[in-house]
Amino acid sequence: MDIGVCVASHINDIDYVVRAEELGYSHAWLADSQMLWSDCYATLALAATRTRHINLGTGVAITGTRPAPNNASGIATVSALAPGRTFFGVGSGNTAMRVMGLPPQRIADFDRYLETIRPLLRGDEAVYHHGDKALPIRHVMPDDGFVNFKDPIPMYVSGFGPKSLGLAGKHGDGAVLALPANPAVMANIWRMIETGAEQAGREIDRDDYYTTALTTMVVLDPGEPVDSSRVKAECGAMAMAAVHFAYDQFRNFGRRPSGYLLGIWDDYRAMIESYPAQRRHQRIHGGHNCWVLPEEERFLTPEILKATSMIGERDVLIERLTALAGAGLNQVMILPNFDTRFDVLERVAQDILPNV
Repeated sequence: MDIGVCVASHINDIDYVVRAEELGYSHAWLADSQMLWSDCYATLALAATRTRHINLGTGVAITGTRPAPNNASGIATVSALAPGRTFFGVGSGNTAMRVMGLPPQRIADFDRYLETIRPLLRGDEAVYHHGDKALPIRHVMPDDGFVNFKDPIPMYVSGFGPKSLGLAGKHGDGAVLALPANPAVMANIWRMIETGAEQAGREIDRDDYYTTALTTMVVLDPGEPVDSSRVKAECGAMAMAAVHFAYDQFRNFGRRPSGYLLGIWDDYRAMIESYPAQRRHQRIHGGHNCWVLPEEERFLTPEILKATSMIGERDVLIERLTALAGAGLNQVMILPNFDTRFDVLERVAQDILPNV
């Protein structure tokens, strides 16, 4: 199994990607949320000039905020700097849209977007829909060094439910997933991907189709509790991002959470709903996948930490990763808290990378 890093794009934090390459991480996925972090393409360009081997791409680019020609041009520009190691992760925008108070792109629009951008990533002509117009477009100066389409740019489609995973099967060279709890869940994910492919008249070869799951990882010391201060400092932001997502699902669709969130749900709702409704979308994602705000520390229960991150002693984590690899998961990318990111990078490289 490959181990990659997901990066909260930071224009002054290129050393983190450089160190990930030095330690042997396979991919750096730079996240795209325009009201949270630096621009992902500017950050990718800098990372491309300072690295030589690590695969670089968007983790994931957002369809709702960038028209297909913009995303195609952006990633093809990075490919001109990092030929043969550039990839395009793409999603409908759960956080990037919601942080502006907007819903993610609808599934039908996401489907058409993917259909448009796929040929553009090859430098081919596509039909671009603008209002009631259907316009043939392509990059008209592809051979002058502005962009690079000669080296393939694989497209990895983000999906969490049956419809979006079906689109990953219909359009993608791979899929970006939430971390499967176990091999049985991974088998169900494959079923949804392959169903989407079959409905589109496509047959997927699992050996060529690349799957990646987002999480973070904490290697416990012997006897260390799952909710130690170190664990919270390394993966608390990932745990709270899951709570933020659950609240958005409740706020927008009325979907009440179950399981590991029940113990904190009423308290969390009371806290978040004390903020004015017209600006609440700004507060929900405060610190998103970087820090835990002080007033949210109390929500980091052992149940939430274990459900949202890979936490365990070395051999336990290796066993779990091996089982998921056997079920067809090709990569896990980790997104630790910002302040402890280098510590996590080093520990996972020392204890996990040589053994998976």
